[in-house]
Amino acid sequence: MFGMSAVLVYLLAVGIPIYLLYRFHSQARYWHTLSVLAAIALGFIPIPITLQKPEFDLLFGFVFITLMIWGAGGLLLFRSHHDTPHHEKHA
Repeated sequence: MFGMSAVLVYLLAVGIPIYLLYRFHSQARYWHTLSVLAAIALGFIPIPITLQKPEFDLLFGFVFITLMIWGAGGLLLFRSHHDTPHHEKHA
């Protein structure tokens, strides 16, 4: 049962940021950069012995993957205001 919940959690960790990018588009570059930096910082944090449990690993992995995908996806899909066609700005 734990294996199936891990698959579900990680699918949600990938699906939620992709949906947010699709629905709300890319935000300002600094938010996505901050998200990637936060994910990298989380990756370097040593996990205390008392928290080394499967539940914490799922939570930690969920946050890491969500921040990384939202940040990297927003940076890759970023369109500045100068890149948008004129009719989209005034429609």
